[in-house]
Amino acid sequence: MDFSSEIYAELEQADVARASGNEGLARVCARRAAGMAARFFLTRHDVRLFDAAQGETRIGSAYMALQTLATFPGLAPNLKQAAVHLTMRVSEEFHLPPGIDLIDEAHKLIGGLK
Repeated sequence: MDFSSEIYAELEQADVARASGNEGLARVCARRAAGMAARFFLTRHDVRLFDAAQGETRIGSAYMALQTLATFPGLAPNLKQAAVHLTMRVSEEFHLPPGIDLIDEAHKLIGGLK
């Protein structure tokens, strides 16, 4: 399976999870897909992050890669906003602010990073 296939398989899994009523898993899959795309983008742009837990410089976690994209110079504002949304925490009731759909945000980000 190539890299793009893995990303799209995660997005498909997100859709399946949502259709079966498992919104939590849908969010996880959407974030994982976006994180893969973010790490790939950062690698292509030779960006390395310091991972204190590992004590080394590397791309790091999906979350770290998405946070980096949110401030990446020259990245379109709508893609930066998608990265911000993908790193948002859910409320104690497991909800995001109204109007934020992480599957849509993942699609937007992945399409924009190609």
